[in-house]
Amino acid sequence: MLLHTRGIVFHTRKYGETSVISDIFTEAQGLRGFIAGSVRTPKARIAYSLFQPMTIVDMVSYFRDNTHQLHRLKEMRAAVIFQRIPFEVRRGAVALFMAEVCRKTIHEGEENPALFAFLEENLCWLDQTEHPIANLHLHFLLHLSAHLGLQIEPVSQRPVFFDAREGIFTPILPEHAFGLGARASEQLCALLEQPLQQCHEVALLRSERRALLEGLLLFYRFRVPGFQTVHTPEILEMVLG
Repeated sequence: MLLHTRGIVFHTRKYGETSVISDIFTEAQGLRGFIAGSVRTPKARIAYSLFQPMTIVDMVSYFRDNTHQLHRLKEMRAAVIFQRIPFEVRRGAVALFMAEVCRKTIHEGEENPALFAFLEENLCWLDQTEHPIANLHLHFLLHLSAHLGLQIEPVSQRPVFFDAREGIFTPILPEHAFGLGARASEQLCALLEQPLQQCHEVALLRSERRALLEGLLLFYRFRVPGFQTVHTPEILEMVLG
């Protein structure tokens, strides 16, 4: 059958002399693998630039309902044309971080429109906002967890301590080494409570932002099976400051 859907590109690798294989999170069928022929040629019907990480596309493919099968792309075009992510290093670095985290956490081959809408909202805000973007990757990690079934529940009681191993806030600092201190935990609570459009209002120093990122990635390593080292934080550290 022909599958008409929107998708978000997670990762693309070259295949043969002119083709590519791309992991695309589709609105209709979740994460699937697609093959596109002759896209790395001057007269390609599908532009090679569409296969950049976190590009949002409209696509048509020949589709069989088999999670492990590659589906052949028939048509693809941009569904959202980003104005700033491809051209600004800082925004591009955040998009690459999102793409790497998505690749390591999203494995489902089934429809998840809420997750698709969440990813689309974050990407469009990253592209359009005039506010500082230095907190966006932290807010993304916190709220992606809910879509993965790992919701971190906010608490009203203060002070609290975030237990990265258990993924909860507790009134007492955990005895193991995987807890955040009171100030870092309070900042995490603030990010959790703020909507995306206001996450820049949480004031963080560079060192505090780094500590929160390390704590959240530790939480993901404990809670997501097979979650491995994320490499893009070094790029974020360099470009976000």
